[in-house]
Amino acid sequence: MSNRILAIGEKFPAFNKKAVVSIAKGKEFIDLSNADLKDKWTVLFWWPKDFTFVCPTEIAEFNKNFEEFQDRDTLLIGASTDSEFVHAAWRRDHKDLKELKFPMLADTSKTLAEELGILEANEKVAYRATFIIDNEGTIRWVSVNDLNVGRNVQEVIRVLDALQTDEMCPCNWNKGEETITAKLSVEQAN
Repeated sequence: MSNRILAIGEKFPAFNKKAVVSIAKGKEFIDLSNADLKDKWTVLFWWPKDFTFVCPTEIAEFNKNFEEFQDRDTLLIGASTDSEFVHAAWRRDHKDLKELKFPMLADTSKTLAEELGILEANEKVAYRATFIIDNEGTIRWVSVNDLNVGRNVQEVIRVLDALQTDEMCPCNWNKGEETITAKLSVEQAN
């Protein structure tokens, strides 16, 4: 078990898991692996448990902003350590989750959460972690919240925009604003 969270600059681990993509009978599940992330920017966000209170607010907010991720050619994937069957039941049961546009990854073995270093020690559930992975499979941003604190989806989008510029972006930068151009004087360059 990893005792540290994977960091910026590290490769996202290999995985092959079941994911829920629909509530239509016979079309609920797919296999999802790191091969599906190849050559694509990806935002993978984790929540602790299905059938809880904070989690559906975040999942619904990511879903409301799904087109924002699509516009950035970015895959959006949600995940928890619950099984694909629990994910499917929750989607059928919760009005805000019925029409999700992104897969719900099932890390039932908890191996991916362990490898990422985001498995809470006592309950063995994932922290509210968000990973932005670039098109080469490298982790470019990690944010982890405690179990009872929801994240800010607009901040995830803002950081994704900044990373995709491949330029220096100042504090509170938003898409369309000026980036920073560093100019060295002759003295600084020597």
